[in-house]
Amino acid sequence: MKGITLGQFGSLALAFVVAAIVISLGAEILGQVRSTQTNTTSYEYNVTTEGLEGAETFGNWLPTIAVVVAAAVVIGVIVNYFRG
Repeated sequence: MKGITLGQFGSLALAFVVAAIVISLGAEILGQVRSTQTNTTSYEYNVTTEGLEGAETFGNWLPTIAVVVAAAVVIGVIVNYFRG
């Protein structure tokens, strides 16, 4: 049997939660590193700022990614059901 099954939904949900936690922790660490930097025109400050913006952008996409993953599971289950 090929495709996504309902039994795989738990592992997909766990992977999604782990990704969200990693993004949150990464953003927290970048924020703390940036708060210790005093020269706001330095390369290091700019890199941490860009990293925070990247984490924010990816974090904004998490709800959309969750909907896509859930839709993929539902479509996979429906296809497997009709395939027999």
